[in-house]
Amino acid sequence: MSAPALVVLAAGVGSRFGGLKQLAPVGPHGEALLDYGVYDAVRAGFRNVVLVIRREVEELFRRHVADVIGSGVAVSYAHQALDSPPAPPAPGRVKPWGTGHAVLAAAWGIRGPFAVMNADDYYGAGAFRPLFDHLAVAGDHALVGYTLRETTSTHGGVSRAIAELDAQGYLARLTEVADIAGRGSAYTGRTSPGKTVTLDGSELVSMNLWGFTNDVLGVLEEQFAAFLAAPDRAPDTEFLLSTALDQQVRAGRARLRVLPAPDRWLGMTFAADVPAVRDEIASLVRAGVYPADLRDAFTSL
Repeated sequence: MSAPALVVLAAGVGSRFGGLKQLAPVGPHGEALLDYGVYDAVRAGFRNVVLVIRREVEELFRRHVADVIGSGVAVSYAHQALDSPPAPPAPGRVKPWGTGHAVLAAAWGIRGPFAVMNADDYYGAGAFRPLFDHLAVAGDHALVGYTLRETTSTHGGVSRAIAELDAQGYLARLTEVADIAGRGSAYTGRTSPGKTVTLDGSELVSMNLWGFTNDVLGVLEEQFAAFLAAPDRAPDTEFLLSTALDQQVRAGRARLRVLPAPDRWLGMTFAADVPAVRDEIASLVRAGVYPADLRDAFTSL
């Protein structure tokens, strides 16, 4: 079996952030979070990186990849577009169709097992090795879970998919909760029907670090077709990986092992989150977790 591929979701418009946060410089030499993720994944054994982007920003990504990652890692590009098959034209819509459609946009370049990560999240060097090991020996999917209290922002509410596990450590349910914010020692948010929920912060959540066998793609295609055909679908609704995999698990069409994350997550929902992320990356560099300049490190992978 060939080494698993890595799909990097980088087509978001960054509406709450106010710009292209996928390329926001956070490292000492202008490295973005996606560079640290690719570096950690390749060191763990992943190969053939597929960047899912919007066509209009491709040149920016190509310049960044050439400057930081270089030619030592095989990087290809997939376009997530509103009018791409199998999606119909969507007049007036600005946002992409969502993370599930983004994976389908990359499907042409995937022949075996693969991992999925967000371009604008930091997962920690230790998250990719157990994910790689799982895909190398298991015949089912995996999700790296992070503790809710460590994935919120002090600058506004965030959306997270809350994972419920069965006794064997497999996913039993994955529920999208929006506008999660801390209030004292508790957190509150709301589910898609508008129901308010209270959380204690210890819950495991999805930050879109997944491992999939190739079988997931055919099921996602079926689900996306049903999503588009739904008569009551709101115009701005997104086809989310978390919702799709929750449906697959509950229908008995998929098994998904939840792997607790060994490292701390970092991310930038809002522009105000950037200084804290830069400080954390600088601390990791000082501690020797990462070299001061990733450019040199990529050449030796």
